[in-house]
Amino acid sequence: MKRPSFLEGVAVALLAALLGGGLHTLLGLMFSPGSAARLLIAALGLGYLLYLLTRSGGRVGRITALASWGLMAFAAWWLAPSLPVYALLHLAAIWLIRALYFQGGILAALLDGGLCGLGLGAALAALIQTHSIALAIWCFFLTQALFTAIPNRWPGKNPIQPVSDDRFEQAHRSAEAALRRLLSI
Repeated sequence: MKRPSFLEGVAVALLAALLGGGLHTLLGLMFSPGSAARLLIAALGLGYLLYLLTRSGGRVGRITALASWGLMAFAAWWLAPSLPVYALLHLAAIWLIRALYFQGGILAALLDGGLCGLGLGAALAALIQTHSIALAIWCFFLTQALFTAIPNRWPGKNPIQPVSDDRFEQAHRSAEAALRRLLSI
């Protein structure tokens, strides 16, 4: 499956902000503020995780990833760490799924982790300045839409490719090499 685009990420951010803002209002009527915030974080984390798993090209480990997230979310709810630690656990789960399913190496995964931290900072700044949960969610997920800009291949990195006798594979490799040379000019 094709890698998500930035505009798709913007649409996900808008949907998450609208649904998250409404869900926060609804949960605030039924639960205490701390429980409502935890439920909102878990719901948004699950929704984003499902989005990432459906958009990833990998077919292996989806059920395991979902079960691992569920186990982590249950343990975090049961152990009841402070709200910032709870949010960081869900943020780490998002980073881990993106690093495993979308990033092509350690450097890309580290950049993705930095992007998660930047998104958290943007969300906190928006929350402090505006006191709007929907705007904080928007800022977080809008920042996360930038993960599509992290390259899977780095310039100058030539992965070792197996040599094939298939003429189509040889022509394909030649075309890719020519395209790389054109892009490097």
